[in-house]
Parts: sequence; structure tokens; C-alpha cells
Amino acid sequence: MTASEPMWQKEMKHLVMDADTLSQQLDIPRTAFIASDFPLKVAAPFLSRIRPRDIHDPLLKQIMPVDAELHKDPRYTADALDERPRNLSPGLIRKYHGRALLIVTGTCPLHCRYCFRRQFAYNENRPSRNQWRSVLNELRHDKNLREIIFSGGDPLSAPDRYLSWLANMVADIPQVERLRIHTRFPVAIPQRVTSELLGWLSCLSLPVVMVLHINHSNEIDQSVITALHKLRHGGVTLLNQAVLLRDVNDNLTAQQNLCERLFAAGVLPYYLHFPDRVQGTTHFSLSVRRARRLYRQMLNHLPGYLVPRLVMEKPGAHAKTLLMPLNE
Repeated sequence: MTASEPMWQKEMKHLVMDADTLSQQLDIPRTAFIASDFPLKVAAPFLSRIRPRDIHDPLLKQIMPVDAELHKDPRYTADALDERPRNLSPGLIRKYHGRALLIVTGTCPLHCRYCFRRQFAYNENRPSRNQWRSVLNELRHDKNLREIIFSGGDPLSAPDRYLSWLANMVADIPQVERLRIHTRFPVAIPQRVTSELLGWLSCLSLPVVMVLHINHSNEIDQSVITALHKLRHGGVTLLNQAVLLRDVNDNLTAQQNLCERLFAAGVLPYYLHFPDRVQGTTHFSLSVRRARRLYRQMLNHLPGYLVPRLVMEKPGAHAKTLLMPLNE
């Protein structure tokens, strides 16, 4: 550790990654946790927002390995979105017309238990700079390409010098009109929004859209709000993609509070995503009927601009599928 090391990198070196430590810090019985092939990982800033001694805390449920993960259901698979055949080159996934997704890194500041890439082949997706050049040169030939998406893992786990280099390579593709970044960092470790990050984002010749992954209003404290305001003032468009999770945010109060708090922090609710059928995540599932019923309640209680689109992703589909309310 050096004096010049950014605070967010120090936080990344001190992630909680074992159940004993998590149990002690939250004063929760060790027996509530299980060992899992998808390791526990949580950053201290996020951990600080979890209520001690509350096994039902909605933030805890997102990061806590539990017995239900061992349940096997034939409808749930390791590659729920069928990304493997669309992983055309190391670091590159092509699923949607006009867009290309780059796996910038496999590292995250949080391991969300509902993650659809729990078993993604990250070891096969670690391109060198020369390999990235090859991937981006290949993309130059796609005249329908309009948007590049940085994903992962969490792309902001990578150093700013590396991200700036890759983003400027993307900006050199003539037909690309914007860069989209999917991240949990402003919530997991708000200190990640540094002057270095803001510097290269504001200097990029492309508009930048940042899609956050915030599932509950309790995730948003003053440190998060400050980070989000910095991004907005830096010219970044902020959207939120929440996942609808049973016993976490599957009620009207939770969704109202989330949408209102997001907007107050300068973030527009974008998607409310039906959970993907990933092996080990059955305990987060709910019925489409129930999701639609909740969504109809949201439409009746929130102004239209605060209601995200209720969607699900179907393997092989060329776009998200809208789950509109039923006339039930």
C-alpha cells in the first residue's frame, strides 16, 4: 500500500470475503451462512448500510450465501441468458443489434447472489491490449454498430488509465455514437468516483451513459448521493437497472422508495428486471403474475417518468421482453 493509492483501491484490498468476518461484524449467527462455489464478497461501504442483527435486511439478502442456493431446479441453468455462443472473441459478447458488449474485467466489489454471470468463463475473457485492438478492429466492420457497453464483472474495477485507453479506442470507431457503462461501484464503493475517473469521462468524445444497479433505497446514503452528483456534473447520464427480488424489493413501498430516492439523487429509473433463471438463485424468484400486479400498483402510485420498464431477458432474444400488466 502506498500513500498515493486511491481509497477505492484500498477498499478493494479489504473486501469481506469470509462468513466468519461477516457474521462477527453484523452480529448474525454463523450458522445462517453456507459455503458456496460463488464466493462471498462485499465492500465495507456497502456493508456499513446493513442493519446489524437483522437477518432479513434487504441489503444483506443480496450478498449472503444461504442454504437455498443449493436447491437444484431443472429450469435454472449456469448460462441462463445463453451468452456462451455469443461470446465470439475474448472479451466480446454480441447479443443485440447495433450494440456490442465488452467484458472489461471479471472483478467486482460485490458478489450479488442473484448474479446471472455467477459461472461465466472469465478466465477465457481476459484480453490483452493487442487482443482488444483486434476485437475493436473487427467491430469497425459492423456498420450497424452504434453503442459499446462496458460490462463485467464490474468495469470500474479496472484502473482509470486502462479504462481511458479502452474508451478512447472505442471512440475512434466512426459509427459508434455512445459508450454505456454498467456498474455497481458508486453504491458499493462511492470513493471510486475520483477526479481521475471524472477526468477521462468528461474528456471522451462520446456521450457516456452509466447504468447503475441499485435494488433498494437503503443502498443510497449521502456518500452515494455525493458520488452520483459528481458524475452528473461531469456530464454522465445516469440510469438505474434494478432486479426484482423476492423478499428484497417485491412490494410497492420498496419500489416507491427506490424510484423516488433515485430521482432525488439524479438517477432515472430505467429497468425493473425480472430475475434471470440462474442456478443457485431460485430463492429470489417470483411469478410473472405477481410481478405484473406489483407493476400495475407502481403505475397507479408513481408519476410515469419514475416508473421503470418491467422487463425480462429471454435467451436468444434480440431485445429485452416487456412484461406489461395483465387486466387481472
